[in-house]
Amino acid sequence: MVSRVRNFAAIVTLAVFLPIVTPIAESQSTRTKLSNADWAAYNGGQSGDHYSELTQINRGNVASLRQIWIYDLHQQGGLETNPLIIGHTLYAYDTQQSVIALDAVTGKKLWTFVPESPSEQPTRGLSYWTNGKTRILFAGMVSYLYALDPATGKPITTFGESGRIDLRKGLADPGTDYTKSFAAMTTPGLIYKDTIIVGSRLPESEPALRGDIRAFDVHTGALRWAFHTIPHPGEPGYETWMPNSWKTSGSANNWAGMSLDAKRGIVYVPTGSAVNDFYGADRIGNGIYADCLLALDANTGKLLWYFQGVHHDVWDRDFPAPPALVTVRSGGRTVDAVAQTSKQGYVFLFDRVTGKPLFPIKERPFPSSNVPGEKTSPTQPIPLAPAPYARQRLTADMLTTRTLEAHAYALARFKTFVSNGQFVPLSVNKQTVVFPGFDGGAEWGGPAFDPHTGVIYINANDVAWTGGLTLNTESGDRGADFYESQCAFCHGDDLQGSPPAYPSLVGITKRLSDSDILKTVHEGKGRMPSFSDISDTDASALLRFLRAGTQPITANSEAGDSRMEAIEPESTAKYHFTGYRKFLDPDGYPAIQPPWGTLNAIDLNTGKYLWKIPLGTYPELAAKGMKDIGTENYGGPLLTAGGVLIIGATNFDRTIRAFDSATGKLLWSAQLPYSGNATPATYMIDGKQYIVIAASGARDTKGPKGAAYVAFALP
Repeated sequence: MVSRVRNFAAIVTLAVFLPIVTPIAESQSTRTKLSNADWAAYNGGQSGDHYSELTQINRGNVASLRQIWIYDLHQQGGLETNPLIIGHTLYAYDTQQSVIALDAVTGKKLWTFVPESPSEQPTRGLSYWTNGKTRILFAGMVSYLYALDPATGKPITTFGESGRIDLRKGLADPGTDYTKSFAAMTTPGLIYKDTIIVGSRLPESEPALRGDIRAFDVHTGALRWAFHTIPHPGEPGYETWMPNSWKTSGSANNWAGMSLDAKRGIVYVPTGSAVNDFYGADRIGNGIYADCLLALDANTGKLLWYFQGVHHDVWDRDFPAPPALVTVRSGGRTVDAVAQTSKQGYVFLFDRVTGKPLFPIKERPFPSSNVPGEKTSPTQPIPLAPAPYARQRLTADMLTTRTLEAHAYALARFKTFVSNGQFVPLSVNKQTVVFPGFDGGAEWGGPAFDPHTGVIYINANDVAWTGGLTLNTESGDRGADFYESQCAFCHGDDLQGSPPAYPSLVGITKRLSDSDILKTVHEGKGRMPSFSDISDTDASALLRFLRAGTQPITANSEAGDSRMEAIEPESTAKYHFTGYRKFLDPDGYPAIQPPWGTLNAIDLNTGKYLWKIPLGTYPELAAKGMKDIGTENYGGPLLTAGGVLIIGATNFDRTIRAFDSATGKLLWSAQLPYSGNATPATYMIDGKQYIVIAASGARDTKGPKGAAYVAFALP
């Protein structure tokens, strides 16, 4: 069976070419806006280019931008929303997944829609449909997709069940209680004709629902079509999985969002790994259509072509953002293309219609896994151009020299790691360097693209992480076993986590009440999915384990007779991930030399870099002379026809910046109340252009806590 899989994989190494729609001879714009004045779709348009034709704010006057209004949510938590602005109204989320409508000129609140079950799951945008008469605002809220009246915020009761559909329905085996599973819409769906096309965020370990891509009727919520990312029997790609994987595996989902060529009727869908993310002995094979860029017929869901970016992913290298639909010069002709960024630091460029790579992609050999039962792919696809926008291998001469003590600490740690570059399989009971880290390279913010020059702009992280595997054991302590199977994946075997994304749980029962802890377990928070189906027995056992730290409960402890109950492990995997670990020095800074975050301009006509600069600062290090070192950054850039590239994103300096898109020169910056970990939006009302960004304090452990929307304009 394995040899069949590998033979098939050799045939489908790069892109699979299937019967497709007739190519369009001349370049066509795919931007879908109500008008240039609006920001009516996630990231500005369904083409994923983050581009606005507005020019009132330009290179010559951007330095005069001033804050016009601020809407303080008076909440804590993360805020990653790229809002919609349609007419005079701004639509967005608060940190509890309530939808808010603001007057886009003044920031005054117009209405709020509060879901039945508030949650702190990330929500990055909304979707808007209109036929010129009827208007619908679509909002993902945990496991539901709501249809709201944009004028009032009230649910449109003719959609689904009383105004919503359950995203989990149809993703589990027939007869399974899907309501005990987790699915959420991190990124909004795409509007095409009278359908909304959606993916879902799913767990990264067992159990997980299937990651089907689905289209629903915007009026009724009825399912129009579904594409199975884990193929069913008889479907192409089924032989690249173990038999019946569509029943036993899960995820291979689109959480990052999609892009749409509306005129051709093609939707481009990046997908992630199947579960478990870091150990795949129960899913041997390349696993088509996980970790793929899919081109689907938006009318039917039929597969047109695909490219798999990672074969048999055991590194969590899912494509992290919607691709950008671009038009470039290639081979002496104008080509409509699609550019997909990656956590690895690669940008892949394909002919939008055929899937043919516009720059060569080669299968390179990589080491095999030494973990019992694991069979990694012998090769992985590497683009020969453009060059990676993040460093690819960590060596000892790249370790921090910030202080002698920091260097000595980093060197001692580094000597215990495996560090041989990309696609080195994780080992058992030993840490392997993942560089770029688990958060990239490129992240969910996505790139910006200039349709007039062919230049793409990508902000990237350049920080090393480590990861490893350890043998699953049944300690006889129900709480410890639940933690090992469901929590250690993110928070680590030692409960240390990797703050702020993966908080430490050491001493958590002293900082939070039992009810607050269980509320987070039941509802989820940030990257953490909800465990709504956890039993009272497991919940109590988990609390006892957290009180004890990493020590299993003994027979004579307060565990009572819960040890006598049968333990029902959630995962059948033999090994589990030991947790995300950022490689930091003793003071909490990256243990490698800067830059730790960058902003990159790449000419996609040639594959050459126009410029590359560090993005972000640590204020306390800048005060000591360490400037222009870059930081981790989340949220993408905004590009305007006025020649300015505007971005927040940086974790620690609470700054929004504007750069000259041609040179990378800093033209303007302003202080935000919190970190701008979101993509900015721009719009024009009554002849005045505005810039707005969401800001929050969730990722800055040393900064103020809160959340707000902040708008800027010329005086």
